[in-house]
Amino acid sequence: MQHYWLIKSEPSSFSWEEQVKNNIEPWTGVRNYQARNNLSSMKKGDLALFYHSVTEKSIVGVVEVVREAYPDPTSDDERWVCVDVQARGAFNEPISLAQIKADECLSELALLKQSRLSVAPVAKKDFDYLTKLGKWQKKF
Repeated sequence: MQHYWLIKSEPSSFSWEEQVKNNIEPWTGVRNYQARNNLSSMKKGDLALFYHSVTEKSIVGVVEVVREAYPDPTSDDERWVCVDVQARGAFNEPISLAQIKADECLSELALLKQSRLSVAPVAKKDFDYLTKLGKWQKKF
């Protein structure tokens, strides 16, 4: 069964443009236990919304999990894991945090309820709604 997620990155650290250029990238550096548990729950084929945090605060594209959790090479602590994700297309119309907050249909989104969480689950209905709203250019 496919699951859906939202992953956050500061564009100054790692941007959507870099994800597209690199195509497949390990999602490293997560140091929050709940986010780590979410990474550990990701399965090959799951899809994640790629969110630019801090400066842009918008969903800009979609990635697919292509490798399940393994030890994060950026940490010496074996408790931390990462997954590999592959670019699956940009949003023609990035969706801002302000738009998300203003949309009653998205009031249960973890992005709003746990705003500091860098890896969060997304309900299928919310994923479908957001990808339609953002006019996702699906690339498989």
